[in-house]
Amino acid sequence: QVRIVESGGTSVQAGGSLRLSCEVSGYTYSTYSMAWFRQVSGKEREGVAYISSDGDTTYVDSVKGRCTISKDNAKSILYLEMNTLKPEDAAMYYCAVSSVVYLAYSERFKEDYYGSWSQGTQVTVSS
Repeated sequence: QVRIVESGGTSVQAGGSLRLSCEVSGYTYSTYSMAWFRQVSGKEREGVAYISSDGDTTYVDSVKGRCTISKDNAKSILYLEMNTLKPEDAAMYYCAVSSVVYLAYSERFKEDYYGSWSQGTQVTVSS
């Protein structure tokens, strides 16, 4: 049984930083790719950052240069480091796991490729 425990969501001021964490356990596949998504109430969920099994990364344009996705394979923990936060970064953040070890660029932020999701953690950014 897959268990994903997410943490790190909090309220920060614009310009601040935070780190989200996502610990995965019980996953059948020894290697997998993962991603962070976010959703603002009333809007569609969007992909933020992706990391393949071998560490290849992709970011949505709005966070490039401000966010870093990384993972600790030994601990099965995914991270999202966010810097210079903007009010538009405020959202519910989710991590997701795909059994595909390497997704093509056009597939990386398509939700259909992710079979397991976290419960979500709220990030609030005050101006």
